[in-house]
Amino acid sequence: MKLTDDQLKEINGGFKLGVLAFIGGAITFLIGVIDGYVRPLPCR
Repeated sequence: MKLTDDQLKEINGGFKLGVLAFIGGAITFLIGVIDGYVRPLPCR
């Protein structure tokens, strides 16, 4: 079964989910950097 051009244009990808995952990862990274700077723990 082949899709027409119009049908291919209607396919939605995971762009929104990817953007949300990137923003969540960036926030988590920044929290880790700030936590490490404010409260440094010695290596064991």
